[in-house]
Amino acid sequence: MEHITDQNYQEFVAKGLPLVLDFSATWCGPCKKVAPIMDEISEEYAGKVIVGKCDVDECEDLAMEYGIRNVPTVLYIKDGSVVDKQVGAATKSVFVEKLQAIL
Repeated sequence: MEHITDQNYQEFVAKGLPLVLDFSATWCGPCKKVAPIMDEISEEYAGKVIVGKCDVDECEDLAMEYGIRNVPTVLYIKDGSVVDKQVGAATKSVFVEKLQAIL
């Protein structure tokens, strides 16, 4: 899983692969449940999609740009545009189903 920041975000978008962006925070309990799921998805879909983690406390600009109000929030970005999102913790199958829809 990639560490996404305000500074490097555009580099990942420029790669042209779909981006699954997990907005989370170190103090967020549900985020800790989502993190291992995102790690698994990152490994399973390596080369097909970029899975990134963005700490809302470190990436205030990105969080504001995408209107992130709750964590965890996972955005599905294709061609630079948000095409889907999941707010709150969910099972791996929910995240994978949304990912499959953008591949």
